[in-house]
Order: sequence, then structure tokens, then C-alpha cells
Amino acid sequence: MTSTDAAPAGTTTADIIDALADISGGDALDAARRRRHDAREHAQGSFAAFFVPDDVTQVSLAERAAVALFVARLHEQEAAIAFYGALLRETGRDLGAGAGEALEPFIVAEAARASGQGPFGAFRAENVSESTTGPEYRVSSVDAAYALGDRLAAALEHAHLLVLHPRDGSRGALGTLLDAGWSTTGVVTISQLISFLTFQLRVVHGLGAVRGSVVAPGVALEPGRSEALAELAGSVARAAEARVAAAGGSVTTLPEHATETLPAAPSVHEPPRFTQDQLGWKSWIEPLPAADFTERHYAALVERDRVHMPYFRLLARDPEALRERTLTDLDIFHNPDAGLPRAERELAAAAASRFNGCVFCASVHARAASENGLAWDDVQRVLDEGVSARVSTRLDAVIDATVALTATPIRFGAAHLDALRDAGLDELSQLDAIQAGSFFNWANRLMLSLGEPSV
Repeated sequence: MTSTDAAPAGTTTADIIDALADISGGDALDAARRRRHDAREHAQGSFAAFFVPDDVTQVSLAERAAVALFVARLHEQEAAIAFYGALLRETGRDLGAGAGEALEPFIVAEAARASGQGPFGAFRAENVSESTTGPEYRVSSVDAAYALGDRLAAALEHAHLLVLHPRDGSRGALGTLLDAGWSTTGVVTISQLISFLTFQLRVVHGLGAVRGSVVAPGVALEPGRSEALAELAGSVARAAEARVAAAGGSVTTLPEHATETLPAAPSVHEPPRFTQDQLGWKSWIEPLPAADFTERHYAALVERDRVHMPYFRLLARDPEALRERTLTDLDIFHNPDAGLPRAERELAAAAASRFNGCVFCASVHARAASENGLAWDDVQRVLDEGVSARVSTRLDAVIDATVALTATPIRFGAAHLDALRDAGLDELSQLDAIQAGSFFNWANRLMLSLGEPSV
């Protein structure tokens, strides 16, 4: 942590990424992660902001855990399924005896019905021909709808959209959440939580691949590992309960049904192409007014001038989550201590954005890749031709690894690592490539689901 950073939003007994990736203190990956200290510290802080919050008036602990289990199952990650399933059972107890256990089979069944091989969705840019269709998901079972309730059913449908259909985010989808009783702030928090998990699970998978310990879908974890993850989930739940109580709240009081509606649609001039030009972005729901900012909100921005940007004012509705996310981002892309050159980290961000269909993020990070040393024409080729474009052996390896990480379920494996190693990437550079590509799964889903780019 830098000298100006406060402590993370909450504390748990272990680093969650280390626990899910089964990284031990002192091994090579542990050493590499510690070279990216702020990214490690604030990825954990982001987890705490979502799962050890001090305020559950907008999203309950059980809702957070239920959505997380659904997302983990869509990604087919066995360790995450074990952890977030245990977290749901633990937090569900706060709602009454056996509530978590009763809810879990419905989440499991809905995730099985909603699964697919994404990302799906339509590109609207004219220099793209890779649109794909995929199954849409709605909670249609009467039993599931009754067990989940309107709020959680809408949240699972939103999670499916963000995880498997990131290109299909829409203003109408946010209206569905508001109609189901979510507040604007609750929509921001649940969207952040889902998007964060798409980052966390990719880092976990990537690190597991580096150490050769990825557990295939449906294969049981090693003896004792499920128990250890369940114990960790219990400690997280107790830490969350204590933090909410210390703030004067209650984990047994469910969020009230909100009655908010969508604001008028913003006026936009949609960019026609993937481009390195500078673009704007407009929100579909109300950002926090600058007049309502407190010092806590300004601290969340990290850079105070971001108060003029609607995207950051919107995310500031959940200030702890925004602050931890921003500090994670800055270390992943700006840490100068060896590893992957900045331009190649930016190319990974651009490749993830191109594959997910985020014209705004692709423009920012393709431009940054060019400004930091890559040939403008090479970067533009990736935007014009897509992630199958060939540039050079080294850059192709970074792009291919990013695309494999960005697929859901994740396809990144030994062949991608071999290509990175053959291209000269050491363990720290591999970590940088994994974290840069993974982070833009988080960023893309927020940009695509909460608003739209404008020229």
C-alpha cells in the first residue's frame, strides 16, 4: 500500500485469491504477487468491500453470496463454487434457520439452466463481423421464482447478462432491476460485485494454470480443501456481521423495496467503429451529484478531478468498492517494477475490450498501447480485424492468452502459458498479462451494462 492509502474496506483471515488458487506463502507465485503489492492488497480490499461491507441497506449479505455462487457456477470454477456456496449457507442463516441451505439448490439449478459458452451478443460497430447469438436467461420456474423472490431473480438475470452477454447490456435491463425493487445505488453495487467476480475468477484461474493446479469442472477438490474453504467462508461471514453491527446496522433486516425509475435516455452519438480516437460515455442511471460528494466520496475517486466524469460519479455511489477497484487498476497497469511493458498490458486491456465488445474501453487502451510504444497500425489492426489478427509472435501470445481468459467458461491453459514463455515472458510478466486481461473483464462489464459510449 502506498503511504496515502487507508486500510482496505474490511478484513478476513486469508487472501481470497491465494486461497482459491491454492497459492502458498513463499512460493514463486506468492513472490510475484507481492511484487504487485497494491494490486494484491486492493483486490482483497475489493472482495472485502463487497462481502465484508459496513452497509447492507441496499444489498444484503445473502443476496451478495447468492449472486456470487451463481457467477462462480457459470464460470465452472470448483474452488469458487465451494467457497461461495459455503458463504451463502453462512449468510443465509442470518435470514432464519436453514435459509441459505434452502436457497442453494435453486441457485445451482438456475446456473445449470443458464450456462453457456460466452461471450455472446451483437457488435454494433461497423468494423466488426463476429456477433454471436446465445441463450438468454429468465427465471421461469414457478418454484424458483417463489424461492428467489423478485429482487434476487432479477439479480441473477442481470448476472447472466453481464457474465455471458456483456455486449447486450441495455438501458432496459437496468429498468428491469429498478422495477424489481433495486435502488440505483443497489444496481451499482450488484453490477460492481458481478463484474469484480469476473476479474477475481480469471486471476484465480490464470494463477492456477501457472502452477498447474486448475481443477476441471465437476472434479472434486482435494480432500480437506472444501472444508478449508468452508471454514474461510465462515470467517468472512462472521467478519461481515461484526462490521455491519459496528456500523449500527443489522444483517437480518432485508433491503426495502425501492420505487425508483429510469431517468430519461441520454442523448448520444454512437461511435460507428472501434477506434483509437477519444470517446465520451453517458450513464443510463443517475450518477451521484457532485454536490452530494463528501470527503469519503472524493477519497474513493483517488484522483479528485474524476468528479467531473459521470462514470466515476456513478460508481461513487458505493465509495469503498470504487476506491479499492481504482487502486487495483493503478497498480496492474502502472507498476514500473519490471514485468510486462506498459504497452503490452494496455494491449491486453484492448484485446479483452475488443472481444467483449466494449468500444469505449478499447478506444482508451488501444490508444494507450500506441502512446506507450506499440505501432499504431498494429494496434488498429486488432481493432479492425478482431482478436484473431496476427501482429507478432510475442503480441499474438498476449492477445491469445487474454482472449482465452476472457471466454466464459475460461479457456486459458498450458498451451497459452507455453506461448507466453516461448515469447520471453517470465513469471512476473505472466502475472501482469493475466491481471491486465482479467481486469478489463471487470471494467468492460461496468461500461457496457451501465451506459454507452458517445462521440
